Amino acid sequence: MSPNPTHPRCGLIAIVGAPNAGKSTLVNALVGQKVAIVSPKAQTTRTRLMGIAIEGDTQMLLVDTPGIFEPKRRFDRAMVTAAWEGAEGADAIAMVVDAKGGLPEKVTAIAERLAGRREPKLLILNKVDLADKPRLLTHAERLNGLVDFTETFFVSATSGDGMPELKSAMAARMPEGPWHFPADQVSDATDRMLAAEVTREQIFLQLHAELPYASAVETEKYSERDDGSVEIHQQILVERDTQRAIVLGKGGARIREIGARARAELSRIMGVPVHLYLHVKVKAGWDDDRTLNRDMGLDWVD
Repeated sequence: MSPNPTHPRCGLIAIVGAPNAGKSTLVNALVGQKVAIVSPKAQTTRTRLMGIAIEGDTQMLLVDTPGIFEPKRRFDRAMVTAAWEGAEGADAIAMVVDAKGGLPEKVTAIAERLAGRREPKLLILNKVDLADKPRLLTHAERLNGLVDFTETFFVSATSGDGMPELKSAMAARMPEGPWHFPADQVSDATDRMLAAEVTREQIFLQLHAELPYASAVETEKYSERDDGSVEIHQQILVERDTQRAIVLGKGGARIREIGARARAELSRIMGVPVHLYLHVKVKAGWDDDRTLNRDMGLDWVD
């Protein structure tokens, strides 16, 4: 890390792709620590989140966008809009593809939409450690036939295969210019946003089969105590009473477990003790709430 780079470079890279391609895991790997939540479920990322990676004298602003899919609700449309807006004005666009799968229409549709864009485009075939090796070149050839990708990379964000080469290549493409953030800053997310995301991650990890996308987390209060610890009050929004019962669990066991794991993760990330208080609220149509959409960083889409 270079707190005072001699020849500073700084640029923005938009990370786009279909749901569950591994975009957030890739961003975390490039940054060197967790800045985006990760779960086995698709569409975990809902808003544009910037991770800040450093390679030598270069600072890279990595915009982790929601997975691009066919929207059905207003909330879905807001997520997809956020994804494409995250690519506006980028110095490079990196398309991440799940290499262990095929090339479904949702992937080729993203590639075709990228084809007309002027920004330099990188193709990243991720999860190569799990992929059928002969299919990798087939995927790369087909996608390069659709888009004029400047470079193609074969990586595993989980195992680290190919990541140093990818990071160096990304840094080399950034323009000269001063850094936009201090050397020790790894994300543009506020502590309130981070706290809500960590709790939402635990909901995904613990209840993904029972409560797929029917919940949101609001940080109602965030304050520092005199002893240096942090006190956080959050409400988990669900659409129906039956979903509230799922989040609470028998005798409140599930929400206690969600809180315990989220508290431990936040304490690790923030480096101070965290006091986390959760409650569950039934709010039908929360995903159509203009204020909540705005607080989550999403634009209201008609």
